[in-house]
Amino acid sequence: MHSGMFEVDQAELYYEIRGSGPALLLISGAGGDAGYYSAIAGELADAFTVITYDRRGNSRSTGRSGTPMRLAQQAADARRLLQGLADGRALVFGNSGGAIIGLALAASYPEVVSGLIAHEPPAVNVLPDDDPARGFFAEVAACYAEGGGGAAGRRFARTVRGEGTYRWPDDLWRRFLTNQDHLFGSEWPGFAAFRPDEAALRAAPFPLVLGAGAEDRGAYYARPSVEIARRIGVPWAEFPGIHMEFLRNPVAFAAALRALATLMHTGGSRVPGMWEGSARAR
Repeated sequence: MHSGMFEVDQAELYYEIRGSGPALLLISGAGGDAGYYSAIAGELADAFTVITYDRRGNSRSTGRSGTPMRLAQQAADARRLLQGLADGRALVFGNSGGAIIGLALAASYPEVVSGLIAHEPPAVNVLPDDDPARGFFAEVAACYAEGGGGAAGRRFARTVRGEGTYRWPDDLWRRFLTNQDHLFGSEWPGFAAFRPDEAALRAAPFPLVLGAGAEDRGAYYARPSVEIARRIGVPWAEFPGIHMEFLRNPVAFAAALRALATLMHTGGSRVPGMWEGSARAR
C-alpha cells in the first residue's frame, strides 16, 4: 500500500492505493474515512488497483469549511481523484453516503465511471411521502442542533443495525469522533436533500447495480436501493450482512464485491487476463 495527498479544489485529499489490475474506487459514507475499507481493500488487491480516500474535510484530508457542502463538490472531488490516480476511469463502489456520492458522480461525470455499485444509499426522498423514514435526516439534524455531534452520532448509530455488536479499528474510531461536527454540520444537508438524477442514471453508458445487506431488509437506509433500481431499470443485488459488513466480516463482504466488480469489468463475457494465463499454464 502507498499513500499520499492529492490536490483538488481548495483541499487536499488523503488517499491509499493497493494492488494492481483494473482501478476500483471505494467511497466511504458517514465519517468519510479510507479506513472503513482497509480490510476489504487488502482482500481485493490481488485483482484490482484499489483506491480509498478520506473525503474532503474528514480525517487526514483538508478542506473543512464549517459551511454546508454540496454533493456536487463531493462528486467533483471523486472525479478529480479518478483523473489523477486511475487514468481517468474506474469501477466505483460506495456505501451509505458514499453510495449517494457514487450516484451523483455517475450522473454528473459518466465519462470517469466504468461501473457503479451503490450499496444501501440512504436516499429517503425516493420513499413514499408518508413513509416515516422521510423525517430521518431532519430528526438527526435537530438532535445535532440541540446536543452537538456526540448526541447526533449516538442517535444515528442507534438506527443502524449491528452497530455496537463488533469492534471498529481503534484508529478509525478515533478519527471518526473528530469528524462528527463536519458530518452533521456540513455534509448532512447535502445527503438529506439528495434525489437521484433518474434520467442521467438510466442513460448511463456503463453497468450500474444497487444493493443492500441480507440482514438489512426493511431498514430505512436499505429500502431506497430497491426503489432506485426499480425506477431506473437496473439490477439489484443482495450482499452479505449489515450496513457495514465490510468492517464486521471483511472476507465475506470482499468476496461478494469481487464477484460483482469482476463481472462489471469483464462484461460477463470474457475471462480476465490473469485467469487466461492460469488456464494456459494448466
